[in-house]
Amino acid sequence: MSVDLGMDGKVAIVTGAGGGIGRAIAVGMAAAGAKVVINDIGVGLGGEGGSSSPAEETRALIQGAGGEAAISTDSVTSWDSAQRIVGCAMDNFGRLDAVVNNAGILRDAIFHKMDPTDWVSVIDVHLNGSFFVSRAAAEQFRKQESGAYVHMASTSGLIGNFGQANYSAAKLGITALSKSIALDMARYNVRSNCIAPFAWSRMTSSIPANTDAEKARVERMKRMTPETNAPLAVFLASDAAREVTGQVFAARLNEIFLFSQPRPIRSAHMDGGWTPETIAERVLPAFRSSLIPMERSGDVFAWDPI
Repeated sequence: MSVDLGMDGKVAIVTGAGGGIGRAIAVGMAAAGAKVVINDIGVGLGGEGGSSSPAEETRALIQGAGGEAAISTDSVTSWDSAQRIVGCAMDNFGRLDAVVNNAGILRDAIFHKMDPTDWVSVIDVHLNGSFFVSRAAAEQFRKQESGAYVHMASTSGLIGNFGQANYSAAKLGITALSKSIALDMARYNVRSNCIAPFAWSRMTSSIPANTDAEKARVERMKRMTPETNAPLAVFLASDAAREVTGQVFAARLNEIFLFSQPRPIRSAHMDGGWTPETIAERVLPAFRSSLIPMERSGDVFAWDPI
């Protein structure tokens, strides 16, 4: 039995849709029947330059398959430009039903060598950009009492990774932003969920491949094309996911994961309160076996993609 996604005639904004995962999601939205606003400023991996060509290429793919798409080249990093992105949807298609916050840059560096400008730039695009675009869309979603947000998170934030303090902090912040949106806007039938995508794209092409283990990891990742993430994003934006909100998923080749969210796992109590000494004497021994290990994303997802 075929499931009706209810995407025909709906309108979706996909940021960072000029290539990689964003392009795959935009094409997937159009294939499901949605009209798409392709938002992309055409910058390099680190945020340099700017061109409309990537967005135009995505639009050509959508139109070539019989779909409808408009282009927005506004940045996600300011309130005014975020409003113009939403305005592009309203001006071209007269409505807005879904927002996919995918735009991103990388400025990787070991923490003690990270330049403050690299911190600010990554936070601006990923976290601030997700807020600005989501907030700009919220007014329309509230008026029509419907809407769906899909935010791109990362296992770098959910689990951890080397040399990505800025990226990891931004991505984990996005998961908290998504949960807050889900809670605050539930009364308006607005949903908000996250995807931690696995894909080989320019966002992952900077992963070191010096040792045999690193080279093997890169080869595994190359099997995970951006297109493997699109079905989950389309589903979460669709009517078929009307009961799903406040969740964090991951897509990894043919695997889909639902992530846990932080909850208390152990407790200790002492009448009269604690001192630093009694914490060291009693709490640490009781908690030691439950402390979260110092793992990276690759340690947790250590098996080959299925």
